[in-house]
Amino acid sequence: MHALIFWGVAIQVIGTLVNLLQYPLFTPFTINWPRGNTYLAFELVMDLAGLMILLGVAMAAGRRWFRRPKYLPSRWDDWLALALLALIVVLGFLTEGVRLQTADPAWRAWSPIGNLTAQALSAVGIVGATSLALHQFLLWGHIASGLGLLVSIPFTKMRHLVAGPLNIFLRPQRRSGELGTIADIESTEKLGVGQVDEFSPQMLMSFDACVQCGRCESVCPATASGMAFSPRDIVRGLFESLHREVTFAPQGTQAKPLLGSTVGKETPWMCTTCGACLAACPLFIDPVASIVDLRRFVTMTTGDVPGSVGEALTQMERRGNPWGLPKENHAPWAKELGVRVLQPGQSTDVLLFVGCAAAYDARSQAAARDFATLLQKAGVDFAILGTAEGCCGETARRLGHEYLFQTMAQQNVATLRGVTFKRIVSTCAHCYNTLRNEYPHFGGEFQVVHHTQFLAELVGQGRLKWNDEANGKVYTLHDSCYLARYNDVIQEPRRILDRLPGMQRREMPRREENTFCCGGGGGQMWMETDPNTRINQRRLEEAVQTGADVVVAACPYCLIMFDDAIRSKGISDKVSVKEIAEVVAAHTA
Repeated sequence: MHALIFWGVAIQVIGTLVNLLQYPLFTPFTINWPRGNTYLAFELVMDLAGLMILLGVAMAAGRRWFRRPKYLPSRWDDWLALALLALIVVLGFLTEGVRLQTADPAWRAWSPIGNLTAQALSAVGIVGATSLALHQFLLWGHIASGLGLLVSIPFTKMRHLVAGPLNIFLRPQRRSGELGTIADIESTEKLGVGQVDEFSPQMLMSFDACVQCGRCESVCPATASGMAFSPRDIVRGLFESLHREVTFAPQGTQAKPLLGSTVGKETPWMCTTCGACLAACPLFIDPVASIVDLRRFVTMTTGDVPGSVGEALTQMERRGNPWGLPKENHAPWAKELGVRVLQPGQSTDVLLFVGCAAAYDARSQAAARDFATLLQKAGVDFAILGTAEGCCGETARRLGHEYLFQTMAQQNVATLRGVTFKRIVSTCAHCYNTLRNEYPHFGGEFQVVHHTQFLAELVGQGRLKWNDEANGKVYTLHDSCYLARYNDVIQEPRRILDRLPGMQRREMPRREENTFCCGGGGGQMWMETDPNTRINQRRLEEAVQTGADVVVAACPYCLIMFDDAIRSKGISDKVSVKEIAEVVAAHTA
């Protein structure tokens, strides 16, 4: 549909310019076009382009009238755009038909649609002087409708014809999975965004580029789970606020606060920052970035955050981790296994970045213990930082506390520079994304790999030996958003599972880069949610429908969220969740 309309219009615009250049008005650029083969081809292509537009418009109208998806709104400017496009083409064909009927050139068959129109006009008795008068009327009508479409662009969704390409070319060139950084945060006066005019010019332009197609809403896990949240509605609200509070407001009028008026106070906290909306948007509009900007304003300026958010951030400030546990409790499994703790100035081949979940959460500690055991079996030279390792700060950044994140990042970068290693391996998708994509902005250029990538390497090298156990269980893999979508870590965990003896693997419908969030990202791990709108339960339903006995996760947040969903549903006798390292360890001699 879009291809037919886009290429049809593009060809027609180029053809119209060529036609205009045949008039002496444009001397010395006038084209004296002979009626040869090139002209015949031009006539044919122009006719086919007009037909493409009509077909595309018919498909668009049919989709909106008969098969409109729930997420697709239908507004007056949608129909105006389709009506103008159709009117331009119809008047163009009628004008061409009258011209061919009157002039009757030998090459008229090369304009097939125009020729058919001419024959129809002859059949209804429009000839002679009537044709000449009609030609002038149709020609000016054709020109007027084209100019009408052009004039409507700034005032309708057709503005995306200009704002869309500009947003694509001018969007921030950040690493995938990286959020924008507040530069010179110590001296910055405005932290985050409280009023619409405080967004960056590029972000404001992206609101203009949005065509409200609903693709973002159709893939949003919060929307699908029944939360009062829609990335499309947020962008639409910001667009309306921009033009209401800035564009058309009297000069000197101050824009109103966004939260509590344009955007509900609770709305920004429902986002999991999974990135599905950005991946689905054909114009690269980024609702996640605007939501984080709103969170930054609340967290660092007003302090009016939900209680659970405030508690998590307080624990990170006081204890250095969102669990709020003392440093002495850091990764007890490491001491039990005799894992070496790297001291300043020492070196190792692999530095295992434990992360807060594997250090303090009991369920994640079991998985981390199995991974460390696998490294020992494979003869890997590895070590950890122990209590010198700080939280990567990912939770603080996604909850809007940019200052706390930058402080933690700078401290960790300094610690990492004090030791020598070849690679950092992380079992947490969020730590992995932060270390790999966000720490380079703070001088932390390290080679970072996820533990599924490292395990796939060990398996491929034959450094892990399988036992003969064949349990015949059925597994389904859950792709973490921060692995599959943001970092393209897709095939490695599948290669590992496919090598396991006695394993059957079944895929969920939404998988790989189109995965569905577990509900733990964006700080959701620490927020209180309505039991009726929990994202992890929606994802668990998809896993159960595959008939799998075991859901395999590759991130501690996903592991925790699935474990919570299974217990709350009371179906632990039917399905369980295992971290991929636990699955591999169960099959390793």
